[in-house]
Amino acid sequence: MTTLDRLTADLTASMKARTAFQTNTLRQMIAAVRTAAKAGSVARELTEEQVQAVLSAEVKKRRESAQIYMTAGAGERAATETSEADLIESYLPVALSIEQLGVIVSDAIAATGATTIKDMGKVMKVATASAAGLGRLDSKALSERVRSALTGAGEI
Repeated sequence: MTTLDRLTADLTASMKARTAFQTNTLRQMIAAVRTAAKAGSVARELTEEQVQAVLSAEVKKRRESAQIYMTAGAGERAATETSEADLIESYLPVALSIEQLGVIVSDAIAATGATTIKDMGKVMKVATASAAGLGRLDSKALSERVRSALTGAGEI
């Protein structure tokens, strides 16, 4: 069952259960996926990875909104945004742990023979490819780990 199918099935179940919060959030997610599918000159069907990318972007938007609401003193709105982000994250694969990232980075450095920061592109390419099937990859965290490993600033 694809993520979009799961969203649709869970929407139907939440509508029957009359859970307004979950229903509204799922409707927003389905709408975001459909909007992404229609973006561009030709409508297309999104792959599973593209659907997950859309959902990841929605999580990021909600986390940023929650932070802004907390700064502005609107705690209730921040809590709602955080709850929505948590619900959306339940449809995404589990993110890679710090330990897994470290292993991927050290393996990629060994495979490429990288020694300086100039080799970062090669290492990132290999690390991203090896992490593809393991779970959700945080590219920023991976980049930071590779940079610190190549500069010798920290542990892998």
